[in-house]
Amino acid sequence: METGHAKSPELHDLCVFILTSPAPRCAACAGTSPMEKANFVDYIRIFCRSGKGGAGSRHFMRTKFNAQAGPDGGDGGRGGHIILRGNSQLWTLLHLRWYKNVLAEDGENGSGDNCTGRFGQDVIIEVPLGTQTRDEATGEIEAEILHHGQEIIWIPGGQGGRGNAYFKSATNQTPEYAQPGMPGIEAWKVVELKMLADVGLVGFPNAGKSTLLSTITAARPKVADYAFTTLTPQLGMVSYRNDLSFCMADLPGIIEGAHEGKGLGHRFLRHIERNSVLLFVIPADSPDHRKEFAVLLNELEQYNPELLDKQFLIAISKSDMLDDELKTAIGEELPEGIPHLFISSVTQQGLQQLKDALWAALNATPKAQV
Repeated sequence: METGHAKSPELHDLCVFILTSPAPRCAACAGTSPMEKANFVDYIRIFCRSGKGGAGSRHFMRTKFNAQAGPDGGDGGRGGHIILRGNSQLWTLLHLRWYKNVLAEDGENGSGDNCTGRFGQDVIIEVPLGTQTRDEATGEIEAEILHHGQEIIWIPGGQGGRGNAYFKSATNQTPEYAQPGMPGIEAWKVVELKMLADVGLVGFPNAGKSTLLSTITAARPKVADYAFTTLTPQLGMVSYRNDLSFCMADLPGIIEGAHEGKGLGHRFLRHIERNSVLLFVIPADSPDHRKEFAVLLNELEQYNPELLDKQFLIAISKSDMLDDELKTAIGEELPEGIPHLFISSVTQQGLQQLKDALWAALNATPKAQV
């Protein structure tokens, strides 16, 4: 299959890859944007074209003893499909970064002796679980991959045309026409990944989300004392009682105006849509805990109002610096009806209670939040 690079014809001829395996990069394909240089890729724009159907054959049988034995034109072959297949071993769309054009093979034309043309070879694109595709022009969602091994015919190939043998009848015994093959579908498509996790950590930059994830899971996100330390989503498995576990995602910090594209939130807010429970992490030294929660909630609502139907919990991080009186005062600031806990990733304070609360929320009947 061809890729979409043609800056150097000599080197481009060598750039023929298989979509289901990681591909090396040739010198002709140099010059990507800074966004593409990151290993975590969750948004890809590609041009797709399914295969054209082969034309039916307009052929008449001629034998030694019968020069007019009748029509025997075969049907054309179907054009190749573009198929999506879920792969649980993939975590990003990085392996698709080099493919600007995805072109399926055309079907072959039919031939005499009622021979059907060969079907065009399908293109199978392996994607991580949680991948969603949509048409760039209309914005319509076309496919969604949620399970390992799940296959969806994303862009069907064109149907092959009927040969003239198909049109033979008692009143038309020598049809001199056949159908052409149907054209393939071509369009610019958008492939985006929305990570699958049970719990999503939501909070301002430097709220302690990455420290919490590194403490209760085996994940090792970058931890530092400055804002926007986390630039890409991080996943970790939380061990629970009786060998149970659940998945937690640390997302880049949200700032006010993230739904409008400010900061990094706009790029990663899509991942929150997949989380069953949202854990709002608010640091103990925040000047106004209630306002901080309200700002975060407003950003989620502006991005997608359906996010308000998820289960919410609030964790006050860095609580090792608080005494009982301050905890009581902070608890009175927080909104009613949403459970809150005081935790410290450094001293392990309240982490088991947090796991219990998250597990209970994951197994509770979903209901609208206040």
